[in-house]
Amino acid sequence: MSWKIIERKRTLLAGESGPGRGKSGGRLSCCLVYPNRYHSAMSNLGFQAVYGMLNAQPEVSCDRAYLPDRDELEELQRTRGTLLSLESQRPLSSFDLIAFSISFESDYLNLPTIFRLAGIEPYAAQRSPLQPLVVAGGAALFLNPEPVAPFLDLVCIGEAEPTLPPLLELLKRGAPSREELLRDAAQLPGIYVPSLYQPEYEGVRQVAFIPSPGAPPRVRRVWDPDPESRPTVTEIHTDATEFSGMHLVEISRGCPRACRFCAAGFIYLPYRTRSPELVRQEVLEGVAQGRKVGLVAAAVSDYAGIGELCCDIVAAGGRFSVSSFRIDHLDGRMIEALKASGQKSVALAPEGGSQRLRDLVKKGIDEEQILAACDMLVSHDILNLKLYFIIGLPTETGEDLEELVALVQKIRERVLAAAKENRRLGEIQLSVNPFIPKPFTPFQWCAMEPVKSLEKKWKFLQKELGRLSNLKLQMESPREAFQQALLSRGDRRLAELMVLADRLGSWKEALRGWELDAEALVNREIAPEELLPWDFIDGGDVERLRREYRKALDENVGG
Repeated sequence: MSWKIIERKRTLLAGESGPGRGKSGGRLSCCLVYPNRYHSAMSNLGFQAVYGMLNAQPEVSCDRAYLPDRDELEELQRTRGTLLSLESQRPLSSFDLIAFSISFESDYLNLPTIFRLAGIEPYAAQRSPLQPLVVAGGAALFLNPEPVAPFLDLVCIGEAEPTLPPLLELLKRGAPSREELLRDAAQLPGIYVPSLYQPEYEGVRQVAFIPSPGAPPRVRRVWDPDPESRPTVTEIHTDATEFSGMHLVEISRGCPRACRFCAAGFIYLPYRTRSPELVRQEVLEGVAQGRKVGLVAAAVSDYAGIGELCCDIVAAGGRFSVSSFRIDHLDGRMIEALKASGQKSVALAPEGGSQRLRDLVKKGIDEEQILAACDMLVSHDILNLKLYFIIGLPTETGEDLEELVALVQKIRERVLAAAKENRRLGEIQLSVNPFIPKPFTPFQWCAMEPVKSLEKKWKFLQKELGRLSNLKLQMESPREAFQQALLSRGDRRLAELMVLADRLGSWKEALRGWELDAEALVNREIAPEELLPWDFIDGGDVERLRREYRKALDENVGG
């Protein structure tokens, strides 16, 4: 192997610190793979938590691996080398278990590349029993694992805390054959074995999903009933991350709001919070290390006692930031503490540009509350606001976009007035994202708006807002959003498309030669009674989703 690659890995390891570093030896060797760059992986709290969990298991040793950066990739191709793990610089093919942690559907595309670089067959059915067993988990798999199911031996449907220990015990015991091992694994809560199920299709639709004898008809999503069982905090600190110098602490899991477009409000049910005593202990450890504390939750401001917690951090001489605010639930003490902590920027998510659309998605806020939240923030000298909006929501019209523009202008006026009074600059960043129908939400049956229509709406926003001072516009590419939607609601036939894209080096070319009509998959309304690729997951109250879907559309028929 090239000395450049070895030296690069040693440099990364030398820049790390923390209690979560792996251990050598163990009956079961595992390589935890994040299918994106090192920087993205180490910025992901879920990946770090699973790494810590694996190495805490008796007789299990765990390394990490990532998608190589451009320089390493070129060096691998030049030397015809193989992908190595970070800690021990071992080939991935030498481990007993390869475990993928996948939070985002777009990272599905990198799996064939990683298999190719590791010298491992991408399709599970073609791999030798001598090659590693391949398992995957993470939020993307909770939603819909089918696009990558042909690559995987096992999938964890649910949170790692309850799924990993029994699975690892089974793998340590072993079985006479891989087939028997997989059949045993299928009996564990939250473990899905793709090879034990056979889908059937008619055109773009999936019409059947047939389990093998002995396999459960549905796989139940599992969740951790004890949020105190293990802290979810930064295990390894490194400067090569989005959160350099920060100690991240998860304070709650899930979201109590259940906005109709948002998967987090459904796949992490029930909503759970961690005790103030344990959270306080963990954040003060971060302060003692001289690090800024990052409070992580889908809705930080919904956490009971958040104001007191933030004041405690500041009183201890620490600084903190938060991952998200709820516009209708801002805590005055938290805002004061943020100001004292030196926070200059805050993100707010109105999501819908008009009141009608905010009601459609069940956001539960009105314009008066949005403006009041902005007033509270700018009055505390927090003058940089990031606003998140979604375009292309079901029933959206030109009038809704005009209301979005008017709302942004009202917020901008408040920021400019406060900035002038305080004699310093304030800025609004407007982040616009196309609506993507997500599994296990009431909008899972909705169509995504066509790319050309989204591009037209983006041009309207640029025309109306793009030239305003102190305002920056950014939008996720509609074509990338289309790709994400295809991966979100697709079936197993996408695996072939991904392998082809890796071989050709072009997703666009692969899509051109694919047997299915991608636009028909993404841009069509799905009947609520139609079988969905992810329906084998017992993940909650489907009737509730149908009720919410029908209620949303019935109330907005005239939209």
